Amino acid sequence: MTDQPYQGQYPQDQQPQGYDPYQQQSQPQQAWPGYEGYQGQQGHQGYEDPQAAQQHTQQWQGQTWETQVHQQVSQQVSAAETAYLPQQAPAQAAYPSPYDPPYGQPQQQPPHQQPPHQQSQQPQAAHTPPPAGPPVSDGAAASYGPATVAGNARITDAQRARLEGRSPIIEPGMQPAALTALLGLLLSGAAAVGSYALLVPLVVLQAVTAAGWFRLNGMWPARQGIALAFLGALAADATLLTAGRENAPAAILGTLGVWVLLSLVLQLRSHAEPDERMYGLMATVASAALAIVATGHLAADPDAVTVGAAAVAVAVLARALPLPTPASVAVALLAAAGAGVAVGGMTDLGAKGALLGAGAAVCALIGHRVAGYDYPSRFVHFTAGVALPLAASAPAVYVLGRALS
Repeated sequence: MTDQPYQGQYPQDQQPQGYDPYQQQSQPQQAWPGYEGYQGQQGHQGYEDPQAAQQHTQQWQGQTWETQVHQQVSQQVSAAETAYLPQQAPAQAAYPSPYDPPYGQPQQQPPHQQPPHQQSQQPQAAHTPPPAGPPVSDGAAASYGPATVAGNARITDAQRARLEGRSPIIEPGMQPAALTALLGLLLSGAAAVGSYALLVPLVVLQAVTAAGWFRLNGMWPARQGIALAFLGALAADATLLTAGRENAPAAILGTLGVWVLLSLVLQLRSHAEPDERMYGLMATVASAALAIVATGHLAADPDAVTVGAAAVAVAVLARALPLPTPASVAVALLAAAGAGVAVGGMTDLGAKGALLGAGAAVCALIGHRVAGYDYPSRFVHFTAGVALPLAASAPAVYVLGRALS
């Protein structure tokens, strides 16, 4: 036994061929990782026992759990089950090592490869038919058409309702009607104060009209179209206030013509498909037209606006009552005529307010009907369902107000 310490990385009985332990003494940086720390702890004591040396050197396992299990599972899987699986490339190490593993032991499989038990379950899942689930509910069946091979046969909810004999109309309900009545009462009270007081609820009405029409057509968010329609309404209001009520038709129609040209330019600059471009053009023109036409409340006689807005508020509330449609429409018209007489008695219209209230209620009910068409969403009811009755009644208020005053 000599005093020379053992500097090699293997025990004496397991040294590979061509291995020189004295060469490692001059180059300690080539030793295995962790050896320097162990040498600092043990000093210059050499390894006398090969088994004790193996306890402090890096060990290599002959077979990992992946390779061992994979060999067993691959023998059990039949050729039919693996017919659709791609050929597996030879397993390689995830990270290259600066040295090869000793004694020719196999390398580990990369970590991104799936475990063997998951690989064996894939072909079985591909050939296993889906289990029979519970019957499809009415809500899920109404969303999609029957399964086809040629393509998607989905139809809209309105078309399905027609095929089933149901009405494609959903009434907005009492909450949108209450909001419409509140906005109508604000218009009625502000008209009695003055034109600039009327301008505040009118701008709110025009903004909700522009947004609600696009949402009713299923185009949301259509920020450019909504902004363009709302700017057209503001331009009509400003032109009317500048030109006066006597020039109201020229101010409203002139603004509408200019905004139709702007809508054409906007759609010509679009890179959408021709059908989608035409659909967007029609929606933009209609939204701008409704928002600009609502300026008729500002152009009409203040007494007519007071009577007409109050009649619309009462008519929409009566229409929201849980009654059959013909009875609900009749009750709404009678309530609007009565409100016209009551509010007209406070103004110079008197009993003529009944005719004005009934005419405004007819246009309002048309707008109410349009807002409930084609199974709209609840957001549509709180935009188009609130704004369209008042916006559609503006021409009737202006025309009947000038004729009856």
